[in-house]
Amino acid sequence: MSNLGEEKPAGSAPPEIVEAALRAADALGVPVADVPVLAVAQEAGMSRSTLMRRLGGTRRTLDEAVRARGVDPGGRKPVRERAVEAAASLISEHGLASVTLERVAAAARCSVHSLYAVFGGRDELLFAVFERYSPILDVEAVLAGPDEGLEQRVRRIHRLVAEALGRAPRVIPALLAEVLSRPQEPSVQVMAQRFVPRMLDGVGRWLAHEVAAGRIRALPPLLLMQQMMSPVLFHFLMRPVFQGVSAVDLPETETATEVFTQAFLRAVALPEPPPRP
Repeated sequence: MSNLGEEKPAGSAPPEIVEAALRAADALGVPVADVPVLAVAQEAGMSRSTLMRRLGGTRRTLDEAVRARGVDPGGRKPVRERAVEAAASLISEHGLASVTLERVAAAARCSVHSLYAVFGGRDELLFAVFERYSPILDVEAVLAGPDEGLEQRVRRIHRLVAEALGRAPRVIPALLAEVLSRPQEPSVQVMAQRFVPRMLDGVGRWLAHEVAAGRIRALPPLLLMQQMMSPVLFHFLMRPVFQGVSAVDLPETETATEVFTQAFLRAVALPEPPPRP
């Protein structure tokens, strides 16, 4: 039998104490490491001495167990946020193939076990990176908002796409390069299976609704999406190249997105029906 004062192995804090520490940290609005031991004990429904005995006599046991759950006990960002940022930098600098859990863990200063605890695997990590650095969540929010008219909605989506393509790290340009150069690569296919149906269900369904309402031409949703997005994607993907060419008079971002918005409307918008007498 081990002595009561003997340290337990790192990360061996009982789950109910870990949960109590997380609840207490959330209630106080501070990192777990800043939650007093007494507050953790009260949340867990035990005395301070009982808590410390179950931790093997050291607060470090609790901190390591919390870290193993994917939550940094100190003032650093949570593992999820650090991992997404680390993976984004790897994609931007070295491409999609560079994103292994081992490299992400090293860059995020966490363990591979923590990444599995937070994401479940590499694919979910890549999904999280795409959601963070692509405009998909912002576009979905626009589509879920009140109807603002065809022109205004197209303009807002174009601006969101332009912002995402110009944002550092350059995740979306790197992912698009991977799609164009290796479309059958397993990670590309996994991303496509996850997000293409989602985009068709969002932007595609909105465009189909505009067709049904008689505001735009009756074209397949995928072709309408490409008609709307392709000029913006090409321009802002190539914009960093154009910036280095003295002979190119590069328009302001607002000017470019407005030109693309009006071009799309001229291509697909139908004239308003005359008012009834």
